[in-house]
Amino acid sequence: MRAQKPCSATQAILDRFGDASFADATALRKALVPEIRALLDEGRNEAERILNERKNGLACAHCLSATMDQAIQTIHDVVITVLYPLNNPTSGERLCVVATGGYGRGTLAPGSDVDLLFLLPYKKTQWSESVVETMLYVLWDLKLKVGHATRSIDECIREAEGDFTTRTAILEARYLTGDTTLYTDLKNRFEHELVKSSAAEFVDAKLRERDRRVEKAGESRYLVEPNVKDGKGGLRDLQTLMWIVRYVFGPIRKPSELVKAAAITPHEARQFFRCEEFLWRVRCHMHFAAGKGEERLTFDLQNALAPRLGYTATTTLSAVEQFMKAYFLVAKEVGSLTAQLCAVLEARHAKRRPMLDRQIESVLQDGSILESGDFTFDNERLTLARGDAFMTDPVNLIRLFWLASRHNAPIHPDALRLASQQRRLIDAALRKNPEANRLFLDILTSRNAPDVVLRLMNEAGVLGRFVTEFGQIVAMMQFSMYHHYTVDEHLLRSIGFLSEIEAGRLQHEHPLASSLTVPNRRELYVAMFLHDIAKGRPKDHSVAGERVARRLCPRFGLSQEETDTVAWLVRNHLLMSNTAQRRDLSDPTTIRNFAEAVQSMHRLKLLLMVTIADIRAVGPGVWTGWKGELLRALYFETEILLGGANADLAHHARMAKAQATLRAALSDWPDEAIDAYLGRHSPAYWVRVYESRRVKHARFVRETELSGRSMAATVETDKFRGATELTVFAPDHPRLLAIITGACAASGGNIVDAQIFTTIDGHAIDTITLSGAFERDEDEMRRGRRIATIIERALKGEVKIADLVESRRPRLRADKPFKLKPKISIDNTLSQKHTVIEISGLDRPGLLYDLTTALARLNLNIASAHIVTFGEKAVDVFYVTDLTGTKILHSGRQTAIRRTLLDVFEPEGGKTASARQASP
Repeated sequence: MRAQKPCSATQAILDRFGDASFADATALRKALVPEIRALLDEGRNEAERILNERKNGLACAHCLSATMDQAIQTIHDVVITVLYPLNNPTSGERLCVVATGGYGRGTLAPGSDVDLLFLLPYKKTQWSESVVETMLYVLWDLKLKVGHATRSIDECIREAEGDFTTRTAILEARYLTGDTTLYTDLKNRFEHELVKSSAAEFVDAKLRERDRRVEKAGESRYLVEPNVKDGKGGLRDLQTLMWIVRYVFGPIRKPSELVKAAAITPHEARQFFRCEEFLWRVRCHMHFAAGKGEERLTFDLQNALAPRLGYTATTTLSAVEQFMKAYFLVAKEVGSLTAQLCAVLEARHAKRRPMLDRQIESVLQDGSILESGDFTFDNERLTLARGDAFMTDPVNLIRLFWLASRHNAPIHPDALRLASQQRRLIDAALRKNPEANRLFLDILTSRNAPDVVLRLMNEAGVLGRFVTEFGQIVAMMQFSMYHHYTVDEHLLRSIGFLSEIEAGRLQHEHPLASSLTVPNRRELYVAMFLHDIAKGRPKDHSVAGERVARRLCPRFGLSQEETDTVAWLVRNHLLMSNTAQRRDLSDPTTIRNFAEAVQSMHRLKLLLMVTIADIRAVGPGVWTGWKGELLRALYFETEILLGGANADLAHHARMAKAQATLRAALSDWPDEAIDAYLGRHSPAYWVRVYESRRVKHARFVRETELSGRSMAATVETDKFRGATELTVFAPDHPRLLAIITGACAASGGNIVDAQIFTTIDGHAIDTITLSGAFERDEDEMRRGRRIATIIERALKGEVKIADLVESRRPRLRADKPFKLKPKISIDNTLSQKHTVIEISGLDRPGLLYDLTTALARLNLNIASAHIVTFGEKAVDVFYVTDLTGTKILHSGRQTAIRRTLLDVFEPEGGKTASARQASP
């Protein structure tokens, strides 16, 4: 029994196939597949035209779904008419084809799977099995990704009882073709046997499922490479809401029907439709651009989609950044809709609420007395006592969040909803209101998860209205692999990490910062909140941020002295990180310059904490123990100077202490051997190298020489720092570092630092630090030993490093998503004895090898190297001298160095200019 007549295209194919005879299913498929392919191609072209001309993602998705409907109906009709006709079907010889999944909703993206349910009356028959098999083979021949199940109605109900995925599939099942009675029976039994008695169970399961999905895809909706389908704030969140409301409120298919069910307001229904259409537009463009079902909005696709979606650059934001800001604003709206609909569902299926901060117990219960009579508690959630609380006193828009922070109490979604709707009550007068600013400063400096409350303020749109400068960076992304989150999310995360450090919860990772006592928390938290507030402006964000801080701090109630400190921290929030990672910390000039900039221990403490929280908030994996070690070293070196000690005397004292400590550690050595070893090292060695490493160096060198070898390499892992150390002892020569970096490049090692020392008797002790690539130490050691073997063979002349690097070098892409103009600076003021060359540009495998090779060709001695990577951007700093041990002062020589190093960034046929020259 059929529910509709075949469409004209289907009828035309049926007419052509009606008189034909086919020996078997294979022959039919061979004839039918080109017909269906032509139908699908025509529909796909029409869908893409709709997407480009009408700029409507949902219309495109509906068109693709309708085309697929037509294809499947045609395949079904041809198969049962031409190949397996039934003149007198039995009760068991019936079949219904049902669309499920996204296809069941009547929407398909160009690369989506096609989910089908072949529904049977009670069991498989030879006829139904043959029909289903032939249909599937036709779909597979069309290269379609088909998800399918063949079940009876009883099997569907039984599966749905214990599996919420199956239950969801049946919930949005849509009739396609075949026996309509089977479809109707399934939907009726599903409604009466499952839905009516399990709404609360289904809601809870779907929300838990969403939490797991979001955790897998990336917790934040502000990840700069978001998953449009499964990420937080993506299409699946909207679909989950529709599943839930359909289960609870009945057969609802459109946002407008939610209004009739009193689930959302008409404005929210329009918001739902606008978000859904935008996300579908982005997703369809992604699939067309990628040529496959790509769901992650990668940097490559962001570049491709921005012009397709009509975005252009402004004076402050590129086209890509404009597009992604629009995307994240939509994701933010999806989050608000999720909270609002969940509030309605909670009213029907109330569940015990979580605390804002599980580390701190909430002591308030319903009916507790609050500081303001405008607020009360409903099911342990903070809410409004009167509906006009914001209208009568707009300060309540800030007080709501202050009370939540003060009492570690979650806010009822209804109160958040009203705060969002009435946020326009926040005007210039409220922004200047002393009480409102006092409450806000209390929220910002709270010990009760300040980032959680600030994020709620941001989601409601209150934070951006109250601090308009913050509103300018809401949903702003930076087109960079380094920054994992939007600017506003980064700021809130940095405050969260700062709070965790201060509470002592990250003591293992940050022992120094956790031990510090900060006398003025207001300075610390306001500076953290403002450190990136001026991102996206034409001027340097640190300089512009300082001006913002001087304007906002007095408004927040800070004194002039506090304002000066906050402004300095914002202006210099990158100073400690850049100094620790890019400068030689054993060079007295480095410490002296840094100490002169910091000026006081108070600022040093604040800057350390701001720096750590800032780095940690960039994204997972950005913080490493190695960075922590550098920051601690800089802190302690600066502490000596700020404490009034003479730098040179301090250096001599530390050198003497280091030698005495090493002598004690080598008590099993003969005195003359210890004296000889101590005399081999320059003063810089004793200052720069840590005690444990000095002992390892000594034993490694002695073991190598006693075994009669002139060179050796050793490997050690360091889990705390997330790094692997490779130490090489060999006769010194200018190309040694190039050989080491080349061996690392050929083995896929990412170098994060290099300590290079030349002994007085002409040997090199170079320690290269590689970022960890494996979870297990055994795997790290295996990689390290492989690199060490390559180095030893290269030093013996058994292999040529240049050939190894080139054989492993990936082909350079012409359409790289990131473009960075390389910059070279040569400075003779940053060190007493060395010229400092800083090189920044687009990172690539083997770049450090190319740079060190170029420096070797320039006959420069590298005293130390400092390697920093910011996503796609590499910043490599070399402390160098010429072959006579003097600085590079001649302007012509400096020009030649710049030209040669810039040449490294100019690829030709996938091979750099430096690599084409004679290499070690």
